[in-house]
Order: sequence, then structure tokens, then C-alpha cells
Amino acid sequence: MERCPWCLKEQIYIDYHDNEWGIPRYDDKTLFEALLLDGAQAGLSWITILKKRENYRSAFDNFDPEKIANYNDKKITELLNNQGIVRNRLKINSFINNSKAYLRLIEKNGSLSKILWQFVNNKPIKNSWELMSQVPTKTKESDEMSKALKDAGFNFVGSTICYAFMQAVGMVNDHLASCYRYKEI
Repeated sequence: MERCPWCLKEQIYIDYHDNEWGIPRYDDKTLFEALLLDGAQAGLSWITILKKRENYRSAFDNFDPEKIANYNDKKITELLNNQGIVRNRLKINSFINNSKAYLRLIEKNGSLSKILWQFVNNKPIKNSWELMSQVPTKTKESDEMSKALKDAGFNFVGSTICYAFMQAVGMVNDHLASCYRYKEI
């Protein structure tokens, strides 16, 4: 069974590739978590965040935006001392900032899913890459998503982060055409 070559390093990566990556997700909670974690990945490899994902869920109240938006200095200090997550003040503060932006966005527009999926005309883009070198790191759609999220007050949502997010939540199918998941998705 052939897989995308990026996932072959460790079993956790293979499991993520086989069971999550590229499957279309529409649930606001799932999308919000993915957006925050992709922002946490900035400057790091995804496997670093993937290995810490359960710790992030625990540390950040299962990604409850109402709770995160109300974190105080004591909670931030607790997070900065939590060895189970990436202890970067800017990234921790971005979770809080982005939770506030998320709450404002859904109050105004009703659904994060509705807002984000509009950048791909509400259906996944199916690419047909033969080589990993052909897969882009950003696109016109991720540029537009990044701009809209920044305008809404989000941070750690540059175009490259947005494209990684779009791949992860199935807005684009970037499994290589030779990968067994390509046709399944």
C-alpha cells in the first residue's frame, strides 16, 4: 500500500495520514482546533505538534474558545511551565487572541465552517500531484483565507499556515495521486 512519503517516519504520522489528513471536516470545533494547532506549528515540524496534541487538548480546555478567551496571567504562567506543549508566549497568547477573534466571528457570521469553506467554493479542491515537490506551500485560496482571518483579528494565520490547515481539514486533497488515500478521499 503506497502512502505519501512525508508520513513514513513514525507510526503516529502514518496513523494521522491514514485516518485524518485530508478528510473534509466541517465541524466548527474541529476546524478551530486545527487552525490553532497549525498556528502552533509555525517554525516547527507538524510531527512535533502532533505528538503534543493530546497535551494541547488537556492544557487548553479541549479547545473551548470561551474558556481560552478568558485565560488570565496565572493560566498563561501555568501554560508557559507546561512541558507537554510548545512553551512559546507568542503562540500561547495567539490561542487566547484567536479564541476571542473566533467568538466575535461566529457571533457575527454564525459558523467558522461556513466562512472557511467559502474559500474553496464549499467543496474540496482535488489536486493530482505526482511528486511532493509539486505540492504548493500556499495558493491564491490560502492567501485569501489568511487575509480574511487577519482582518477578523486572528494571528499566526499566514498563507502557508492556512494552506497546511486546508490540507489537514480536507479543503484540498493533496495526497499524491499514487497514495492509496487519494482515491478514497
